[in-house]
Amino acid sequence: MHGLMNKAFEAFLTDTFGQIVWHQVLRQADLWDQIGPDGFEALHVYDDEVTCRLVAAATEALGRPLESLLEDMGTYLVSHPRTAPLRRLLRFGGSSYTDFLRSLDDLPGRARLAVPELELPALRLDEGGAAGQFQITCRGCQPGFGHILMGVLRGMADDYGALVVPEHLGRASGGEDGGPGGEVLSMAVHDQ
Repeated sequence: MHGLMNKAFEAFLTDTFGQIVWHQVLRQADLWDQIGPDGFEALHVYDDEVTCRLVAAATEALGRPLESLLEDMGTYLVSHPRTAPLRRLLRFGGSSYTDFLRSLDDLPGRARLAVPELELPALRLDEGGAAGQFQITCRGCQPGFGHILMGVLRGMADDYGALVVPEHLGRASGGEDGGPGGEVLSMAVHDQ
């Protein structure tokens, strides 16, 4: 996992729950000797198992369900003053929330322009038969990424002033093209 992802989780826990909780999570994940008080290096690539241990320790230490914690992290990524540049960057996706949703499939490519070694899951947007109905598939993603994306989508809806109802529909099997499955989200945009 790219260090930027781990660094984002570190910032979320520290800003939301405090330095003491962050240190407790590192110790509980048995990562204190490896990471220490200075935290993750943003440009280092870590083994995925390190991230899994970190997230598991956080859910246990905080007594929170994994899905809820990850969604809150997604919201943090686009709403906290420390992460304002990311929110502003996402706003380049369009002048309305619907335009923003339609630009999501370009997001992994735009992220690679900024950080070439950062691999985001492929995102596919399908518009439903009814106006304002969307389905987003995160293909090739680590379990839980869809919940982070749900938080990002909620936070961006607030930023655009849109009324949306997102729902995590679970994991999908492999795609029609034989590619990997992924997590599927449903978005109902009622007002923007």
